[in-house]
Amino acid sequence: MRKIDWRRGWRSGLETTWELTKVILPVTLVVSVLKYTPVIEWLVEGLTPLMGWFGLPGEAAVPLALGNLLNLYAAIGAILTMDLTVKQVLILAVMLSFSHNLLVETALCRRVGLNPFLVASVRIGLALISALLIHILWSGGGERASFGWVGAAEDVPEGWGEIILLALKTALTGALQLALVVIPLMIGIQVLKDIQVLDRFAGWMKPLMRPLGLDPRGAVTMAGGLLFGLAMGAGVIIQQAREQQFSRREMTLIILFLAACHAVVEDTLLFVPLGVNIFALLLIRLGAAIFLTVTVAWLWPKDRGASVSVRGDHA
Repeated sequence: MRKIDWRRGWRSGLETTWELTKVILPVTLVVSVLKYTPVIEWLVEGLTPLMGWFGLPGEAAVPLALGNLLNLYAAIGAILTMDLTVKQVLILAVMLSFSHNLLVETALCRRVGLNPFLVASVRIGLALISALLIHILWSGGGERASFGWVGAAEDVPEGWGEIILLALKTALTGALQLALVVIPLMIGIQVLKDIQVLDRFAGWMKPLMRPLGLDPRGAVTMAGGLLFGLAMGAGVIIQQAREQQFSRREMTLIILFLAACHAVVEDTLLFVPLGVNIFALLLIRLGAAIFLTVTVAWLWPKDRGASVSVRGDHA
């Protein structure tokens, strides 16, 4: 039996947690403070005229803003307080599946050397196009949506002191939750590497990777993003980008696929309390990811240029 390097797994987990925390902590802190200022209200007012284009009421801008600036949990909590139709809930679910937690996840994509504007634009574009198509093509879903549970009301802090304390609590809790996921994840990845499971997994993924225009070396990266998402799976993505030395084309194709379809278990199941057809939601995301990746791979000929540079690496 092959020896497992537990120390290396712990070290990789701690280093990755620190890298991600440097991005997530300040973003969460700032946005948590902005929640209690007029900034979010101004943003919602600016988006309200656009909601009608997608068959949504003006108040739908609230969960969209919260989901893109914070996370899906905040967005779903807002949706649970609204009076919406089944169709409107599906449109919101699809939009938020494509475009959420933009500040953190886009910053993490930047760490693997990709243009953050490109990643954010693709995700927002997919959200808008899919919402418009559902609004135009689906005539059903007009009945009132019924939710399985209602989110607990959040106490509104009084004064800047309480706001800052609550923001710090939110940011630190998020960092702790991240560590509780990333450290075991990186240890598990090290175990799988030491017993060579990942090598075999790459072989199993090979028939699925090539039709997408992806090199089989990206199988582990794809698995990390699909299962754990761009934020939680960033440790795997960053580590693999360093080890595999992906070209810019390879890394771009992988990230574009994952931008459309990531965290397929968690992100999909989160919408169960809203009564969303999760199979339809998953098929829409997967179909968009495949179409986008195959199209870009066909338009972008293979290259053998320099590999992408992972930020934080030393020359």
